[in-house]
Amino acid sequence: MRLSTLRAAALGLALLVPATVLIAQDQTPAPEAPVEAPNPSGEEPEPTAKERAAAPRDPLEIYADLNLFGEIFDRIRAEYVDPPNEEELIKAAIQGMLSSLDPHSGYLPPADYDDTREDISGQFGGLGIEVTMEEGIIKVVSPIDDTPAARAGIMANDLIVELDGVSVQGMSLDNAVDKMRGVIGTQIKVTVVREGVNEPLSFELTRATISMRAVRWSMEGDVALLRLSRFSGQAYVGIENAIKEIYEQRDGVAPKGIVLDLRNNPGGLVDQAVYVADAFLKQGAVVLTRGRSERESARYDAQPDPLDQRLADVPLVVLINGGSASASEIVAGALQDHKRATLVGTRSFGKGSVQSIISLGPDGAMRLTTARYYTPDNRSIQALGITPDIEIKQVVPEEFQGRDEIIGEAGLAGHITVEGQEENSVGSSVYVPAEKEEDTQLQYALRLINGEETHEAFPPQAE
Repeated sequence: MRLSTLRAAALGLALLVPATVLIAQDQTPAPEAPVEAPNPSGEEPEPTAKERAAAPRDPLEIYADLNLFGEIFDRIRAEYVDPPNEEELIKAAIQGMLSSLDPHSGYLPPADYDDTREDISGQFGGLGIEVTMEEGIIKVVSPIDDTPAARAGIMANDLIVELDGVSVQGMSLDNAVDKMRGVIGTQIKVTVVREGVNEPLSFELTRATISMRAVRWSMEGDVALLRLSRFSGQAYVGIENAIKEIYEQRDGVAPKGIVLDLRNNPGGLVDQAVYVADAFLKQGAVVLTRGRSERESARYDAQPDPLDQRLADVPLVVLINGGSASASEIVAGALQDHKRATLVGTRSFGKGSVQSIISLGPDGAMRLTTARYYTPDNRSIQALGITPDIEIKQVVPEEFQGRDEIIGEAGLAGHITVEGQEENSVGSSVYVPAEKEEDTQLQYALRLINGEETHEAFPPQAE
């Protein structure tokens, strides 16, 4: 890929913006301007509330408000029934200030900032074990290839019983995972029980850099299914590796089609969304961002490369639902606008703003909404979402009915609004069955590619 990454100082998390469509039309003669009534007193009229809000405030007024904050802070310190934690008071005030802007701005204390960076990068210090909990027992699902756990010989279905000599009995899965993760280069002793082996097995493992798998793939007949769970720093690499493995498994023969599953994908990095869309596009805009400052406004374009050339003739269906947000909507919107893919499912979440994570040094970081984004056709989906080309609803089990739908961005208090733009006030389902055979949306997409279903939206026709 030849696209430059976003600024290292501000890790861009994806979301979306509104766009105004300019329509050429005949001009009608403007009515004559009304003649203003004379003002014999010479006094200036009182400004309206809107004019007062738009006018810049006098710095003295701002400092007076800051003095008010200081006065309240001192009264709390002096008179609250118990001595307060002053550091926590200030952090709470900062959080309140940021969260009052919109649902996606906020303060990240140092520990939360570390977690966020780990989540964004898709990498962490650990052992490389995928685990689950069954009846209170921590069980190895599988070791990840080429990691300390795999190299040491830990196997699927091993039961982890001790970590550094401490029993995991009664420990939550999250606590066990936290104990296995840690600083790269540090050691931990893992004791497991294995079926068919009489005595517990102990492994001395050294933590290393582990890349979380963002993409899983499988073949459904001759159709490739790519499931992208999050737009972390591993998203594009995951897509690239999956395509490579699919062609290797098929001895270089292209799949009959590809289903890209973005359902319940909450988004992530803008640059990864651009790279993933570029994997299927040879040219044209992927996303437009617009902010108050010139540096927050940009256009990101696809470029021709060997990957999109390889996939040029492979039909593509993208699955979306009410949980597809942010970077997912960037990719879905770009592929829909360029008529490269047919979108199947239900309306997406509608998150149309970009957040920058700005480091505050040892004090953590702030997540601040800095721009809106638009699809290549200048569409805004803020609080509106992307509508699929073919709406297919899941068959929802009775126990989940009525609880499987969310309104999305439009349902969040304080969300950014776009003047003159409609918003969705009805829900979109986030339910996806665990079994592929029961997945109505996936099965429809497969039948579409295999020619067992027909629809005018598939394949999409470029204009």
